[in-house]
Amino acid sequence: MIEVEIWSDVVCPWCYIGKRRFERAVEQVCAEDADVEIRMVYRPYQLDPTASPGKSSPVREAYAKKFGGPERAAQIIDHVSGIAAGEGLEFRMDRALRANTLLAHRLLWLTESTGHQHAVKERLLQAYFHDGLDVGDPDVLADCAAEVGLDAERVRAFLDSDDGVAQVREWLGAARDHEITAVPTYVFHAPGGQGWMVPGAQESDTFVTVLRRLADRWRTDTERAPSDDA
Repeated sequence: MIEVEIWSDVVCPWCYIGKRRFERAVEQVCAEDADVEIRMVYRPYQLDPTASPGKSSPVREAYAKKFGGPERAAQIIDHVSGIAAGEGLEFRMDRALRANTLLAHRLLWLTESTGHQHAVKERLLQAYFHDGLDVGDPDVLADCAAEVGLDAERVRAFLDSDDGVAQVREWLGAARDHEITAVPTYVFHAPGGQGWMVPGAQESDTFVTVLRRLADRWRTDTERAPSDDA
């Protein structure tokens, strides 16, 4: 099995673009070799950990402050939206709301154990980049979770508690320990300790190359391992 930890944030445009490119690579590699098993898990990273909890603002304003004014912000948004369109994604950054994403990461931590994490991740990215929803609002998060099969009331109660806070902060610390300073970042693991860290929303072909190499190493290790009958 190849395990992939993906550090990302739900308000990161390149994380959504990278998600599509990586999914395409996984589909290709698994189609070529049915024996390859790839397990993906999302880890938290906050682009703006200083964002005020419970408050949101138009992303265009946030980009203007960060990148030197409305004109430059518009150029960046148009550029990344065009790249997203090439991956089949429709970005509506005109209505996107920048918010603190700690609650969203707690929800993703919760759903890792329920098997819903990938569906929730996709829904949250869509909520932010297309639907103009506030992904820092616990009611919005509960509704998004319900859309992919979770109980909204239980999710809301979870978000109202302190459950998962320490664990998410531990993973945020792990990102620092790994010297992850930008997202998305893909950390690939294979049996025997081999692996790579790949930063950025690479083209699908790059991900395919990495996965093929790890699959070859996995297969070699499997062939070398002593059998139970030895």
